[in-house]
Amino acid sequence: MAAQEIESGTSWGKELWDQFDNLATHTQKGIDFFERFGNFIRDRSAIEVEYALKLRRLVKNYQPKKSKEDEENEFSSLIAFKNVLKEVADLAGQREVVAENLQNQVLQNIMLLSKILREERKKALNQGAGLTQSLHTQIGTLDRAKRSYEKAFREAEKAIESYHKADADFHLSRADVEKQRVNMNIRNSQSEDAKSEYANQLQITNKQQQQHYQIALPEVFNKLQELDEKRTRGMKEFIKRAADVEYEVSPIIARCLEGMVKAADSINEKDDSMIVIEKYQSGFQPPGDIPFEDLSKSDPDASNNSQTHNSSTGLNHMTGKGTTKDKLKKRVGIFGIFTGNKKILEACINVKNNLSTDGLKEDFSDLPPTQRRKKLTAKVQELQQKVAQEQAASDGLMKMKGVYEANSMLGDPRTVEEQLNESVNRLDRLRHELGRYQKLLEQANNQTFIQHSPQSNRVTQNGQRSSRHSNGSSNHENSHEDNGEDHPDDAGSLSRSASESSVQQAQNGLNINNNGSSASPESGLGTSHTSLPGSGQGSTNEQPMNEEYYEAETPLGTCRALYPFDATSEGSIPMSEGEELQVIEVDQGDGWTRVRRFSSKGWEEGFVPTSYIECTLYA
Repeated sequence: MAAQEIESGTSWGKELWDQFDNLATHTQKGIDFFERFGNFIRDRSAIEVEYALKLRRLVKNYQPKKSKEDEENEFSSLIAFKNVLKEVADLAGQREVVAENLQNQVLQNIMLLSKILREERKKALNQGAGLTQSLHTQIGTLDRAKRSYEKAFREAEKAIESYHKADADFHLSRADVEKQRVNMNIRNSQSEDAKSEYANQLQITNKQQQQHYQIALPEVFNKLQELDEKRTRGMKEFIKRAADVEYEVSPIIARCLEGMVKAADSINEKDDSMIVIEKYQSGFQPPGDIPFEDLSKSDPDASNNSQTHNSSTGLNHMTGKGTTKDKLKKRVGIFGIFTGNKKILEACINVKNNLSTDGLKEDFSDLPPTQRRKKLTAKVQELQQKVAQEQAASDGLMKMKGVYEANSMLGDPRTVEEQLNESVNRLDRLRHELGRYQKLLEQANNQTFIQHSPQSNRVTQNGQRSSRHSNGSSNHENSHEDNGEDHPDDAGSLSRSASESSVQQAQNGLNINNNGSSASPESGLGTSHTSLPGSGQGSTNEQPMNEEYYEAETPLGTCRALYPFDATSEGSIPMSEGEELQVIEVDQGDGWTRVRRFSSKGWEEGFVPTSYIECTLYA
């Protein structure tokens, strides 16, 4: 290659024969620049590593927290974001690959080539310096020979001139002339010797100089040219290799970007809206219209008719405690059921709420109807799966036991018997729990929720909860306009306003019992409307409750019976263990809670022991 370049006239040895110092400087700058490129690759690799590290930290910081509820109902936007984070993590991995390949395939080779170039340059420069020093030495020898020749030649010329002068001078003796002649011959001989030495050194110098500038030094320059071109080719190759490192990961990066686009396309706003509905739907019915009360057009006749009608029906309104306006019974009588059951009472007081691992009650009674049915359905499915798995495991153990009994060489059946018993016990517990949740789910599916959402029933009027019928006149008129048909809102007990109204009437002398005690809720008196028709006590005007005057009251929450209860006192209602009821009024400090339930006879309302139930009030 070097010979071809020399022949073509593009070699440094021919064109730059006299630029040794400049070539030495140029090659040094070239190698320094090449090493600077290596430093660039090193710093870029460090940036790639730092970038990958920051990408991974970014993914970690924005990773959504895992939640069991979110896993069940994940929004498409959340799933897409998780996929984007996954693709970004893959991008970080590819940047790490780029950094690693830049270090291993580019930077290391740059450093290795730079080391080789420096060694070759140093060797070539030392060789060139040696050749130049040898030539300079020969030129110095030539200069000395030339100066000797010049000196001998001048002395010879002086000796000849002195001899000619002495030979022409007749006053000098013959001996003096002979002396000058001998001196002339000596100087001429020395001059000739110096001339011969000068000629010889000149020949040697010319030959060495020709060899130096035509052969030896061009070889050194060509080596410098070759290593400089090697450095340039290395620069070219390593730049391309650095680009190839990017090319190698670009398909994976492109797939990551495609994955991000695919994740974005998977977002469906309608599906997310349905998930929100499934997640937060309560199952309650929205509240009905609030009636307009025109107080300026009150009709005295209608009020009188209402009072007359109330008198004819025996003032058979129920108070907030579930009592009638005609006759009230003391609630203290129902406390007698605890006289012989102090241990049971203590056990009931010490009962704690059973909570599941996710903070909800085991029967999910603290959830709205729709969410409760959803949770119960999921629980039933989970238990069914566990039962199936445990049944399969039990069947496998049974088969293994049979095989061992048939062939004792295979194993001892007693080793399987203990495992089989444990499996059977677990299976019985799972089936029992499955049956309990199936019963709860069946009750939840069969229950009719006609009450309104507690969040939407906070409308008050004059400090009291607004009801469908604000006074007796409107009740009477509505009863005629509706032709005796019941409204959905009439399926409950009296509102708190009606209760307070009855208390006020009792204080005015309208509602006093035989003992002279008032029928206020604080007195501890009350009867359930379920016991009123057949109580056999009170005024002869007592009649069954007219549903036209029966106002629905929004339940305060729900409760579940922890123990069975038989209604032995007037005003109380029986309940079975695990039964779900609606809470109408919380315990006022007397140990009793007013509840309501729906049965085949319609809505029933009364009091149950507070310690016998587990209440969940709405927010």
